[in-house]
Amino acid sequence: MVIASTASPEEIKKFESIADSWWDPNGPFRPLHKFNPARIRYMRDRLAHHFDRNIKESSPFEGLSLLDIGCGGGLITEPMTRLGFDVTGIDAAEKNVAVADIHATRSNLDIDYTTATPEDLLNQKQRFDVVLTLEVVEHVADLNTFLDSASALLAPNGALIAATLNRTFKSLALAKIGAEYILRWLPPGTHDWRKFVKPSELSKGLRQGGLTVTNMSGLTYSLMTDTWLTSRDLDVNYIVFATKNT
Repeated sequence: MVIASTASPEEIKKFESIADSWWDPNGPFRPLHKFNPARIRYMRDRLAHHFDRNIKESSPFEGLSLLDIGCGGGLITEPMTRLGFDVTGIDAAEKNVAVADIHATRSNLDIDYTTATPEDLLNQKQRFDVVLTLEVVEHVADLNTFLDSASALLAPNGALIAATLNRTFKSLALAKIGAEYILRWLPPGTHDWRKFVKPSELSKGLRQGGLTVTNMSGLTYSLMTDTWLTSRDLDVNYIVFATKNT
């Protein structure tokens, strides 16, 4: 069965136009560089608990496969590879994949990069122990179809982690107007606030895909320390951990 693509041509064009800047910590993707440590800690600790792995080992997740949907330039695929995962990174934007592949080669990391959508992999009957969809769902053409596809790519006992932006007036003020037009952390037009996803909407979509949400945490910026931390505040950025039992 062929499943329609959830990739948005407008979003692909938008991110391809700034693809050369993925690894510039002071460029358009500066916010991702800033909150990457918090995201990685969250994922490492949750996945270690789920798969009963010891994070003190050099490659604690060796033997497990991981898919990063919307991998961009590889800001997440590379650290997850260093943690021992067998990593596949896919992105609908060909230029993003090219940038990620070149950087991984320079870093001597073996990562399988492909220009593809989750629907493409479903048609190939691929399955993974872990599926990541970080800062992606607010850019797809059809949220529920995308979540169905991402969930279906999980192997039994697999775990899916999704991170996105909540659709609140607070996120409109901070993540859209503040980040794009006042602080200039992101290029204007990066996000469409109307496509931000409420936690209830994301949870419902994951449940419909056969997953159980076991944790939901906020990702909050601390102005005092200029760092991002996990918190209970889901009003702007948040991250979700869900599992597949069968």
